[in-house]
Amino acid sequence: MQVQDAGAAFPKTRVARVGGGEITLGEPSGGRDWQIIVVYRGLHCPICKRYLKQLEGLQEQFHAAGVDVVAVSGDPQVKAEAMVAEMNLSLPMGYDLSVAQMRALGLYVSDPRSAQETDRPFPEPGLFVVNAAGNIQIVDVSNAPFARPDLESILNGIRFIRDKDYPVRGTHAAA
Repeated sequence: MQVQDAGAAFPKTRVARVGGGEITLGEPSGGRDWQIIVVYRGLHCPICKRYLKQLEGLQEQFHAAGVDVVAVSGDPQVKAEAMVAEMNLSLPMGYDLSVAQMRALGLYVSDPRSAQETDRPFPEPGLFVVNAAGNIQIVDVSNAPFARPDLESILNGIRFIRDKDYPVRGTHAAA
């Protein structure tokens, strides 16, 4: 697994979209020039449900800051649709992220603990903010469901970065 480097070009990734069509991760839409991509574990994850609901509530503020918002999981279509319905989400939701795509994004991947959890390997949480140049401005990848960045802090950070032309940080290993 290679975690994506801050400042590197985000690997554009196409996934199916709930409601039809596709989403290209790393390619903002809706007239916005940045994109936040939230990778969630799947319908089986109660923490993901709360996180996506919070993201939903901040979606218009992200849009006002010029940031397209998308969420994606490895769930099949039926589970992704169930997540949208259960949580009453309007977020663009991608699904069927393959293990190869998870690895290409530098995500941690887990196997289900039981059939009740899910029936396939799934990504652990990840968050990517892709800037107007198509590069990774902010990256946060976790190996556990409990470690996720605060979305309001991310939104405020994006505003600061854009207002102050703040550079990408963490672009090289310590000496």
